[in-house]
Amino acid sequence: AMDGAPPLPSPAGLSAYVAVSQLLGLTLLATTGAWLGHYRGGVAWHSPLQFNAHPLCMVLAMVFLQGDALLVYRVFRHETKRSTKALHALLHGLALVIALVGIIAVFKSHRTKGIPDMYSLHSWCGMATFVLYLLQWFLGCGFFLFPGASFSLRGWYKPQHIFFGITLFILSITSCLLGITEMLLFKISDSYSHFVPEGILANTLGVLLVAFGLVVGYVLTREEWKRPPLAEELALSMDFKTLTEGESPGG
Repeated sequence: AMDGAPPLPSPAGLSAYVAVSQLLGLTLLATTGAWLGHYRGGVAWHSPLQFNAHPLCMVLAMVFLQGDALLVYRVFRHETKRSTKALHALLHGLALVIALVGIIAVFKSHRTKGIPDMYSLHSWCGMATFVLYLLQWFLGCGFFLFPGASFSLRGWYKPQHIFFGITLFILSITSCLLGITEMLLFKISDSYSHFVPEGILANTLGVLLVAFGLVVGYVLTREEWKRPPLAEELALSMDFKTLTEGESPGG
């Protein structure tokens, strides 16, 4: 775009899908809070309710915030690439911190109640997802946010980063679904099959998680909705290639 020219409008449909994703995200957070508050006694750190911080933190961090971090490059289409990268990394970093709080909560709760750790499929998938998510964040910062990686190395790693970003989002939702099922079987195994209100509400939360994932995934995979590079970014990219690879911009 020329200097002083108004930014191009967002592609048709993008804003609507982003709005739907945010509505779904806020609804699933409210549903999680309603489940924990109405049926599980609420959330408190220094009490038997400490465990309830785990599902709340994981849904907030590993689903809602992670999904929003993935949408950053679709929503902020006309801001500078570096500021968009910084926001992308910041949201992922915030998600990591909140998820860590949730993990600490479940381990401390288990220790207090004498419950063994890391034996269920949910715990295996959840911990693997968190560790890989942490590794993905460090690699992303190292390759894209801070200077150092060469142009060719960045070009090689970018498709891997995108693939594992979407994969980890899917794994996060899957781990949450496993956790919801496990919690229901532990807490209301005798009445779950009778369509009790708590079971219906928790199942609804699961459906909302899947719906949020589908909408975010749809936005991310629409080729025409990708963030177009700004003219100055193309110039900077060629300059960076020249500096790191020793080639001329036209080479």
